[in-house]
Amino acid sequence: MGTRAPYQVLVIPFVLKEHGIEYAILKRSDMGYWQAIAGGGGMGEIPEQSARREVFEETGIGEDCRLIQLDSITSLPVVHVVGHFLWGEEMFVIPEYSFGLEVYDQKLHLSKEHTAYKWVCYEEAVSALKWDSNKTPLWELDTRLNIINNIKGNCAKL
Repeated sequence: MGTRAPYQVLVIPFVLKEHGIEYAILKRSDMGYWQAIAGGGGMGEIPEQSARREVFEETGIGEDCRLIQLDSITSLPVVHVVGHFLWGEEMFVIPEYSFGLEVYDQKLHLSKEHTAYKWVCYEEAVSALKWDSNKTPLWELDTRLNIINNIKGNCAKL
């Protein structure tokens, strides 16, 4: 990837089904918690390019999927992201831009960053996700999709 840009991306894969919406969550191999796809921006990339690259690197999902930029932006402490002040001692936080990604094939090819994935309804995803910085964009994406597609998601139907 080269040098990291001072931002992160978060991508939530989803699939529209007859009975509702399913979201992919992934289990981290190092810490064992569930999350959406996340990663750093590359120098010279815009967030949308970083989002597509991270999705491909972590799941093998190609570029033919619809990417939806969300309004949710989180501020992350740089030391939690890269372990030190990579961009100078005066940059304390970086933004994390959030996206939804409509996929058409639910089979993911995981990188070594994750040990498992599952497709779940909103309620199951939000209860499994560790970070609020994943839960807020998930809520936004679910709300947008329900309004646009007039879907009333329900775990019991899945």
